[in-house]
Amino acid sequence: MGRPRNRSRERGANSSPGSGAFANSLQVVGLCPSAFLKLLFLRICIFNVCFSFCSGAVLAALKLDLEEKLFGQHLATEVILKALTGFRNNKNPKKPLTLSLHGWAGTGKNFVSQIVAENLHPKGLKSNFVHLFVSTLHFPHEQKIKLYQDQLQKWIRGNVSACANSVFIFDEMDKLHPGIIDAIKPFLDYYEQVDGVSYRKAIFIFLSNAGGDLITKTALDFWRAGRKREDIQLKDLEPVLSVGVFNNKHSGLWHSGLIDKNLIDYFIPFLPLEYRHVKMCVRAEMRARGSAIDEDIVTRVAEEMTFFPKDEKIYSDKGCKTVQSRLDFH
Repeated sequence: MGRPRNRSRERGANSSPGSGAFANSLQVVGLCPSAFLKLLFLRICIFNVCFSFCSGAVLAALKLDLEEKLFGQHLATEVILKALTGFRNNKNPKKPLTLSLHGWAGTGKNFVSQIVAENLHPKGLKSNFVHLFVSTLHFPHEQKIKLYQDQLQKWIRGNVSACANSVFIFDEMDKLHPGIIDAIKPFLDYYEQVDGVSYRKAIFIFLSNAGGDLITKTALDFWRAGRKREDIQLKDLEPVLSVGVFNNKHSGLWHSGLIDKNLIDYFIPFLPLEYRHVKMCVRAEMRARGSAIDEDIVTRVAEEMTFFPKDEKIYSDKGCKTVQSRLDFH
C-alpha cells in the first residue's frame, strides 16, 4: 500500500461573498468572510504544524463554506457542522469522531471532505496531517487483505503519534474489500489509549456510494407526497442507511464491527441533486473560472445532463460531477 495521494475535488463551489456589513467591508479588500476567517486562522497557526486550537475561527469558516458552497444538501451541512463543532469544543472526547458520508457520485461527498480538511488544517489535502485513502488505488487486491490491514494499522498509528488531530479520509468505501476497514476498529473505540497512543482527537471520514438507492427512494417519496426535500430529517434516513450498508455485500462496511459496535457517530446522507442544483453548480464553476455568469450557458449545460426517474426526470444521474467538462464545450 503506497502513501495516500490527494484527489481532485468534486466541483460545487460558490465563491460569492456573504451578505451584511461585515461581508461588504471584506469586499473592499477582496475577501469573502470564509477567506478572511481562514486568513485569521493562518495568522494564528503555523503551516504544517499540528495544532488543536483555533476552534472559533475554524468553525466559523467551516460554517460559511458549507452554507455558501454546498448545494442541495441541508442534512449534510447541518450534521457535519454540528458534529465537528461538538467534537472540537470537547476538550476530552471519549473516542475519535467518525463520519460516514453516503450518496450517489457528484452529490458533494469528496467536496465536503476537502472543505473539512481545509478548515481543520491550513494545507488541506496537502497537509501532512490529512490522509486520503482510495480503495481501488491503495487496497486493490482481495488476496492481500491481511497485508493491507497490517499496513493500515501501522500508517494510522504512526501518523496519530505524530499528530493527535490527524484526519483520515477513506474514499470509495463501496469498492473496499470487506474486512479491511475492521483493522482500525480498536482505534475508533472508547479506549483511552491503544499501545500507548490516544486516538480520541483524530477524525475518520468514510465516503461511499452505498446506500444511494435508499437515499433516492426517500427523497422521491417526499417529492411524490408533495413535501419539500428540506423537510427530510436525519431520522428519516440514518437508521435505514446504517442497516442497508451493514447488509450490503458490495460495501466495505458489510457486516463490519464498526457498525455492529456503534463506532460510526453519524451516517450522513447526500441527497440526489435536482435541475436547480445543477444550475447552481454551473454558476459556481463559471465564477471559479473568473467568467461572467451567462444564464443561457447555465441553462444549456444543465439541460445536457440526464435526469431520472424516467417519467418524472427529477434528479441528475451524475449530480454535478460532469459540470466542469461540459462547460468546456461552451
